Formats: sequence, C-alpha cells, structure tokens
Amino acid sequence: MNIAENLSQIISSLPSHVTLVAVSKTKPIADLMEAYHAGQRIFGENKIQEMTEKWEQMPKDIQWHMIGHVQSNKVKYMIPYVSLIHGVDSLKLLKEINRLAAKWKRTVDCLLQIHIAEEDTKFGLDEKELYEILNSEELKTFENIRIVGLMGMATFTDNQEQIKREFLHLKSIFDQYNQLNTANCQLTTLSMGMSGDYQLAIECGSTMIRIGSSIFGSR
Repeated sequence: MNIAENLSQIISSLPSHVTLVAVSKTKPIADLMEAYHAGQRIFGENKIQEMTEKWEQMPKDIQWHMIGHVQSNKVKYMIPYVSLIHGVDSLKLLKEINRLAAKWKRTVDCLLQIHIAEEDTKFGLDEKELYEILNSEELKTFENIRIVGLMGMATFTDNQEQIKREFLHLKSIFDQYNQLNTANCQLTTLSMGMSGDYQLAIECGSTMIRIGSSIFGSR
C-alpha cells in the first residue's frame, strides 16, 4: 500500500472535528510530496533544522507543526513560518516565542504540553505548573502568541486501560480550562494520539492526532 492510499484510509475513518498532522520527520521530501498531492496540508516535524529545509523547498500552502521538544535558542529559525508549536512546557519558552514573533510581526499558535505518562522521559507541565502559567500576569502581556490548546503523550505500553486512563486525565484537565477566553488564550485543540493509539485518543476526546508510520511506513 502506498502513502496516498494509507492517507486516504486514515482520513476516511476520522470524525470531521479531528485534525490530522502527518508526522514527516526523517522522511524525504518525495514522500511528503506524495502526501501533499493526496491532499495533506499539515506536516509535523521534530527537528527545527529539518523542518526549515523542507519548508524552503516545498509549497507554501503547507502548515508546519513543530511537534518535538523545543530549545529556546532554536526558536528563531522557525518563527518566520511555523503554524503551531506543540510542545511548549515553560513560561520562559512562551516568552521567547512571543519576543521573536513580535520581531516578525506574527502571532504564533502554541499548545501547552502536559505530562500524563508514567515515563520520566516525556517532557511536559504538571497541573500546578499549568495553573501557574495560565494565571500568570506575565502571560497577559504576550501579544504575539496564542495558546490554543493542550498536548500530551501517553505511556508507551500495550496496556490499553492505562493509555485510556492517561488520555481521559488530559481531557479532564482540558475541560477544566477550556472556558478560558482571554486575548491570547482560548483552548480549542486537544492534541493526543499517534499511530498506535489514535482511535482510543479520539474516543477520549482528542481533536488533533499525530500520525507518522501508519502513513509513511516505519522509520
């Protein structure tokens, strides 16, 4: 089965309110263009340098999502074009994104990453840190970012009950804050679910899924 067929099979199974991010990290531009010609316009990368190289060479109606962990000193390279930054996990990082976005006269959309997995390797905020950011006076001064939702990754395990529990936990946090409506914070996107668990994530309330190997094949 080819990339276009994989893509159309996945898209046809998705509810209309769910956005598909095609995770294209490490894949050659030819593969991305195959997905593009099949209608895909949102691609997710986890390395800024690789994403920038692809952005420079590919059609300009593509939305580029940064889905990997973001280092503050690399933000400047993607600010001119990035559509959504998934893994924001500190006020310091938001401040840097806002500062550079102002330079480019852009407003950049961000998701706050919440730590829901039982693994130490995953990045993300705990509930106390999330509360502190969303209630911070400093956040209100950031005019060039928009916090549009939350993102989280479940534990890498075959235990479906555990994954479901973690997804539902993130959904309950999202529900707690999605009434927020300030100039730079309206939570409408809940990004959770990847190739192995996206159907379960959608059942648990996800509105954005990140799929790589089920579209492009294994790395």
